[in-house]
Amino acid sequence: MAETVVRGQKGMSSVKELPVLQDRLPHKLPPVRYGARIPNTGPSGLTVMAVVGFMTFWGLYKVGQFNRYRSLCKLEKKACRFAITPYILAEQDISYVNARKKQLEEEARIMANVPGWVVGESVYHTKRWMSPMSDIFQNREWRL
Repeated sequence: MAETVVRGQKGMSSVKELPVLQDRLPHKLPPVRYGARIPNTGPSGLTVMAVVGFMTFWGLYKVGQFNRYRSLCKLEKKACRFAITPYILAEQDISYVNARKKQLEEEARIMANVPGWVVGESVYHTKRWMSPMSDIFQNREWRL
């Protein structure tokens, strides 16, 4: 069998009967270091967590400050709009009166030959004020 050829022994019944042979180093060699020595080159975990926590707190604080500033700007913008609204409405009223005057003159010129036509009379049968459509009085053509 193969055991007799390799080991030079006669007739073994099992592989378990083979003698254990192990290669060894000579005893006079120095011991070998096999452990990894990794240097500590960074901050500890606690330091990293503290820095991340501080940065998060600081960022949220700055976001809150900016939100407060933005709301004050919006409030100022609203106050300015409220302050100039009466002037804008007055200008719109003046432009409406001038445009209405021109419209009545045009209506009187066009409908001069129609008997029973009253210039400026509403075609609707109501006494209720209805605000005019802005397109009529701003020299714009009707868009259908």
